[in-house]
Amino acid sequence: MAKPDKRTEILKAALNLFAEHGFHGTPTSMIAQKAGVAAGTLYCYFESKDVLITELFREIKEQFTFTIMESYPTEESVKSKYHYLCTVLLWHFINNTDEFKYMEHFLSSPYGVAFRRARLSGTSEESDVFNELFEEGIAQHVIKDIPLVVLHALAFGPLLAVTRDHVLGFVHLDERLIEITVNACWDSIKQ
Repeated sequence: MAKPDKRTEILKAALNLFAEHGFHGTPTSMIAQKAGVAAGTLYCYFESKDVLITELFREIKEQFTFTIMESYPTEESVKSKYHYLCTVLLWHFINNTDEFKYMEHFLSSPYGVAFRRARLSGTSEESDVFNELFEEGIAQHVIKDIPLVVLHALAFGPLLAVTRDHVLGFVHLDERLIEITVNACWDSIKQ
């Protein structure tokens, strides 16, 4: 059996610890210890803790993008695409709670503000399936023509809130409740 890659072990340890303790509560020495590597080894793979944080985000985002695009219904209606994206998003985070907690930390941190600014202003070099869907929906007059930041808040803010409450044990999201929640979010953005 192959020995786990040290870089992968560092990323897994960082994900778990950042999800549990946040960025400031997780020193690199703790990450190295959990990953089973010497403290200096971490710096062979990541120049700094900042680089580790942003690289972990990039990898999670890349894997999630692959997951959602694998079966993305490109030929379906805007509504069907929206339902697909939201349902996959919810199930992904329900099944990957450390990723959800990490993303919560990241997106509310200065790292996430820079990412969101680029995404919402259209200056990001990466394509964004969510923004593309909103643009398509606005062009077809099926989604309200309001600022992108408001569309994101209405379309995904409640999803993240109920996911957080699921992770905290305040509600149990099942297929039925997910469908109801996604429909309610769609109702808030549809024309």
